[in-house]
Amino acid sequence: MMSDAPSSIEDILKILKDLADKQDRVKLGDVIEAIGGRSFGPFLLLPALIDISPVGSIPGLPTILAAIIILIAVQLALGRDHLWVPEFLARRSLASKTVCKIVDKAKKPAAWADRWFHGRLPALTKGPFVRVAAVACILLALTVPPLELLPLATTAPMAAIATFGLALMVRDGAVMIVFILLAIAAVALGTGFAITKA
Repeated sequence: MMSDAPSSIEDILKILKDLADKQDRVKLGDVIEAIGGRSFGPFLLLPALIDISPVGSIPGLPTILAAIIILIAVQLALGRDHLWVPEFLARRSLASKTVCKIVDKAKKPAAWADRWFHGRLPALTKGPFVRVAAVACILLALTVPPLELLPLATTAPMAAIATFGLALMVRDGAVMIVFILLAIAAVALGTGFAITKA
């Protein structure tokens, strides 16, 4: 049975910790079932946070996470109200020990974020604003595979995507504005990397 949609980052961390405590590996499908398939915000936030964490340095992982984000963002841009992932992605998993490390490292910033982000300018977190932002997330995620070749270069687009996921989850339009600024900064940084490598 699906749980109520999480309304904070700490809610997500608790769900992940509970799953990790019950099994050796945590599958994406298990996370979707535990969080709830109608909750797009957490599923954009979570892959981005994994990339930003030390785990994100594993070769190939940022590209996999970007593919998951694109799949989710496309559905959001199309106005779907229920999340779907193909079976081969639902079976993707991380070791429970790795999940626990991610949870432990995220606890302090999560508590800080949950204190400050909540319910401002909620009109910016629904309707056409969300669809446009979802398209921006797709474009940002498409920059991840080439940026993966450079140390820490995927952090900028993933930080922007994480901010969008947070804005959706806590219905905070002020965070949506921050997402726009971060997305612009990420595009500028990505363009700078491309020019440098050219």
